[in-house]
Amino acid sequence: MTETFHIVPAEQHDALVAAAYQHRGYTEAEAADAARFCSFASRHGVRTHNALKALHLDELFGSGSGGCVPGAEVRVVENRFAASEVWDCGKKLGQSVAFAAIERCIALADEYGIGQVSVDNAFHYLWGGGYVLDAAQRGYIAYTNCTAGLAEVVPFKGKHPTLGTNPHSWGFPTAGACGFPIVIDWATSVVAMGRVQQLKREGKPLPPDAAVDADGNPTTDAGKAKWLVPFGAHKGYGMALINELVGAFIGGSLPTLRSREIPEGEKRTPSFYFQVIHPDAISGGAFACGRSRDGNVKAVIDDIRGHGNEGIFLPGQDFAQAAERSAQCGGLLFTPAEIAEFNELAAEVGAEPWDLAALPVAG
Repeated sequence: MTETFHIVPAEQHDALVAAAYQHRGYTEAEAADAARFCSFASRHGVRTHNALKALHLDELFGSGSGGCVPGAEVRVVENRFAASEVWDCGKKLGQSVAFAAIERCIALADEYGIGQVSVDNAFHYLWGGGYVLDAAQRGYIAYTNCTAGLAEVVPFKGKHPTLGTNPHSWGFPTAGACGFPIVIDWATSVVAMGRVQQLKREGKPLPPDAAVDADGNPTTDAGKAKWLVPFGAHKGYGMALINELVGAFIGGSLPTLRSREIPEGEKRTPSFYFQVIHPDAISGGAFACGRSRDGNVKAVIDDIRGHGNEGIFLPGQDFAQAAERSAQCGGLLFTPAEIAEFNELAAEVGAEPWDLAALPVAG
């Protein structure tokens, strides 16, 4: 059955989201960053990491529980590497940190060809793909990974959740080659917990072998799902392990303590890693048949899509299509169930609720 989506003007969405963050004590700048990020996610069809997810996480683990400190300042830790920075963020809002980190990586890449920022002690940044997509739209190759806000994934052949969903996100500036940036963005679990929450909200089942219930039994009931399972058995487990190890080198602590009560002296915040590469910095220049760099990228993509593969999906294609639909509709698209939750936020901050009957239906 086709879902019904209503069109909400981006300005109306952003005003409510910013008001909700400011109501919880965040600065005007932080609230604007949060609204900008949530709008960007919704514009690109990312319903698992929209404003509802962001504010739900903040309520459970952020400003509502001391896991995030509104108005916190970022401290740049001194090191001896010109193209690398390490930030201690004092539990600052993750979206603000991530936007600033990508901007700094871009500045470093413009100067040195490559730039990296490691982030310690911040609140979760939500959809990693959004930050690399933004960089790719501006002509850069970008990568980020993070440790998730909770340990909710059972390792391969394990019994207890000791890993996060731990996403990896790559963005490539390929709009000239295929019409949109290629963005390879995935949680290392079969589904993200945001997807479980979305399916529960919509009354839909989970895919098989994606989650287990409180007794460790596989379930497709989103309402009974307690823990998640890595994709690809040992392969997804290995990818999730990468994030935990990178986080450990940065300064992150035990994954089972994140967003939970902790012993004295421990830490419970996620860690992030950002990297931006200027395409010129990795170009050898010796492209076959005298092709330009961008022409060579197009030739490679065309070859992959050729030979009977013309109908294949390229990662990032769904984001581009969703953004195009949002633009055609003139706003952000939400289901009636999502709008009902936004109206709960409106009640929380004393704002006018969205009138479902007055919102146009997307064609």
